[in-house]
Amino acid sequence: MKLTPLEFEKPIVELEKSIESLKARAKEHVAGAIPEIEALETRLKELRQQIYSNLTPWQRVQIVRHPARPYTLDYMKLIADDFMEMSGDRCFGNDLALIGGLAQIGDEKVMVIGHQKGHDTKQNIRHNFGLAHPEGYRKALRLMRLADKFGLPVVSFIDTPGAYPGITSEERHIAEAIAVNLREMFTLTVPIVAVVLGEGGSGGALGIGVADRVLILENAYYSVISPEGCAAILWKDQSHAPKAAAALKMTAPDLLTLKLVDEVIPEPAGGAHHSWEAAAESVKAAVLRHLAELKKLDEYELKEKRYAKFRAFGEFSEVVS
Repeated sequence: MKLTPLEFEKPIVELEKSIESLKARAKEHVAGAIPEIEALETRLKELRQQIYSNLTPWQRVQIVRHPARPYTLDYMKLIADDFMEMSGDRCFGNDLALIGGLAQIGDEKVMVIGHQKGHDTKQNIRHNFGLAHPEGYRKALRLMRLADKFGLPVVSFIDTPGAYPGITSEERHIAEAIAVNLREMFTLTVPIVAVVLGEGGSGGALGIGVADRVLILENAYYSVISPEGCAAILWKDQSHAPKAAAALKMTAPDLLTLKLVDEVIPEPAGGAHHSWEAAAESVKAAVLRHLAELKKLDEYELKEKRYAKFRAFGEFSEVVS
């Protein structure tokens, strides 16, 4: 897929074009081209470091929404030696916005569940832009209960703007479906590792996010509401989304500081869409490392630590003057 540069990446793209032009001239034995190429490549490396090490929260949001960014099924092709997708909630239907199935990652046999978006319009319509209906969460719960029955760890990949907010979703009780998942995930006796791959929006993300370890990719976000939704509520204008993104403390570094996630997984320079393979290797290594640590705990310790972890969220202290 052709990578469309984001607005803040345009200086990098212009420099890359200049380098390519000079390389073409160097092939024609143009004198003095090689030293100039080396100087520009050094400048390019410095520019990339300068831009990507100082990203604003809104720029990170733009990166995770890049259509070329890998999604759950893309990661499965790269990190799983075997993956068998399982369909349906045995109640209403099969939601393609939230997929799941049995997989083998390294030496670990696991149950994988995750949101799925599309790389083009046709795929996005098929997967409803990653916006899951109630049957998606009920399917996820069915698979998690199956994993619990057979002692398989659960790995969830979070990447959704939120649960589908339409009338069909409300008719089939989306709030109840998510609430049941939250309750039931606390009772599972197997290790659960959740990875926020891109967008972690509201209850749609939390519906598969109650985990012993919550990991997040470097440019991903996890938030109670999207920046646009927050801006529309607070300022009555979505153009304030960049300000909202900063105020929400939704980026990986902020979430790690607030102890809402357990680890930030590094991405290739510019985002996971620049190298699916490198991003997948980082995700695989992190998931396997945390699963190995969690498997040392017995069922009682797992559930107690999981409960204590989420009960500690939102703690604050007041200083009386």
